[in-house]
Amino acid sequence: MAIKIKADIRNVAGKGAARSIRNNKNIPAVIYGEKKAPVAIELNGRDFEMLIQQPSLRTKLFQIETVNGSEDAMLMDIQYHPVKDNVIHVDFKRINVKNPVNVVVPVEVINEDVSKGIKLGGVLNFAVRKVALRGLVDVIPEKIVIDLTDLNIGDTVHGSDLKLPEGVELGLHQAELAFATIGGKMPDEAEKPKPDAATAAPAANAENATESK
Repeated sequence: MAIKIKADIRNVAGKGAARSIRNNKNIPAVIYGEKKAPVAIELNGRDFEMLIQQPSLRTKLFQIETVNGSEDAMLMDIQYHPVKDNVIHVDFKRINVKNPVNVVVPVEVINEDVSKGIKLGGVLNFAVRKVALRGLVDVIPEKIVIDLTDLNIGDTVHGSDLKLPEGVELGLHQAELAFATIGGKMPDEAEKPKPDAATAAPAANAENATESK
């Protein structure tokens, strides 16, 4: 479902105009892309600060309502004040909802406590925590989940193993990435005694003597 927000058109640009908007507790922003002229807008500061508390906004479709009509867009960048940490500018990019978009979403692992491999003493190496995806904005998930339940020691989840919604595909060079691995040795390998050097040498000599006959 699209996130609908209302915005005012900014008729005056520049640092002075942007400073005036911030003094009024609002946020200057811009909508660009799709081979159209950029549009400078003004967002309600209080409403937008509350909105960005939601997770995964960069994978969501925004419908921005102005006096000129509605714009379909995605959130591309949020600039924060270096000291006060409040939002000082926002960038939106227009999109055609009928065309696929490229996004990066987080990867999450679940069921670590019941994983076969970890129960046997294996160690989780969660190496890649974000994945690039391509698809229509309304079907791209907020995150990708890796279930560790059936993973054993030595198992690796590559990008090609990730479960994706229909119509969503991996971005370039993502298939071969090792996202999560259960490292360690199987219990029977760890407990297998190593041959003692003193006994190993006579055994080797006896074997060589047998072969020479």
